[in-house]
Amino acid sequence: MDVEVDSEKFEFIKREKPTFYFIGVTTTKSSIMRLFPLWMKELGRSDIQLIGCDLKLHDEAEAYRRSVAQIKYDPLSLGALVTTHKIDLYEATKDMFDYIDPYAKLCGEISCISKRNGKLEGHAKDPISVGLSMNSVINKKYFIKNGADVLIFGAGGSGVATVIHSASKNNIGGIPSKVILVNRSKPRLDNLRAIVSELNVKTNIDYILNEDPMRNDMIIASLPDYSIVINATGMGKDRPDSPITDNGIFPMYGIAWDFNYRGELNFLRQAERQALSRKIRVEDGWTYFIHGWTQVISQVLHIKIGNKLLEKLIMIANTIR
Repeated sequence: MDVEVDSEKFEFIKREKPTFYFIGVTTTKSSIMRLFPLWMKELGRSDIQLIGCDLKLHDEAEAYRRSVAQIKYDPLSLGALVTTHKIDLYEATKDMFDYIDPYAKLCGEISCISKRNGKLEGHAKDPISVGLSMNSVINKKYFIKNGADVLIFGAGGSGVATVIHSASKNNIGGIPSKVILVNRSKPRLDNLRAIVSELNVKTNIDYILNEDPMRNDMIIASLPDYSIVINATGMGKDRPDSPITDNGIFPMYGIAWDFNYRGELNFLRQAERQALSRKIRVEDGWTYFIHGWTQVISQVLHIKIGNKLLEKLIMIANTIR
């Protein structure tokens, strides 16, 4: 294939067919590689190919800029879903976009790259995807009826999105009395504090700087019954282990939710071993995976995915699980 250089000295590949990108860490292991062609057939777009772009965790800025330049300057590069790198990509490339949506600016992340009328657009779809996923997991007025809290491990894009949704009026469970966010690096916690300060949040938020799983066990032990514990880190997928130890005890009648759906899934296995004794509900990231991808596909291809079509796409996805 020919390689061209634009006026800003970015090299890019001239694709020969419409191309959708998946920017992540271990993209070839994702179920989307098998699912994407099936979804495109259902949408009447079998001409579109999916290409994975694996970057290192917290990669160099230039790596993110090359990935965005490929989409920006190649006519047949349609857009991308970004996972893991959402915050780093935003910081490295925000000047390359013609439009960045309000959620992306608020959260300081880009999870969806698309083009409209020749203009490059960046979107943060996580607050929407997390919201749709959580609303399918809990019942109406869940937090109001049960007095439950939300504990989130990880202050990356999905963790930030969960805080935003948990404290919003769009949460069908009502607003929890407390949201606890645990992260191993201070800058991410500071970023979340800045985001929350711009919102009219009507819940208490505890920010805890910690990377010791034994201390995380103590934090879980302090939760009231029915609380939701979420692994929004890459632990168990992109890197080993779990935020907690095998001695961590989940809240009675609570929900253990791992945002990962593939990999070692250590957190999920820990929860499953307590499912009967603690009467907890265990959820993986499959629903979040589906909502995340369908939201981005809708944006990149400029199509509406209503409830009926979404149900069809979910049914197709479940056939390859």
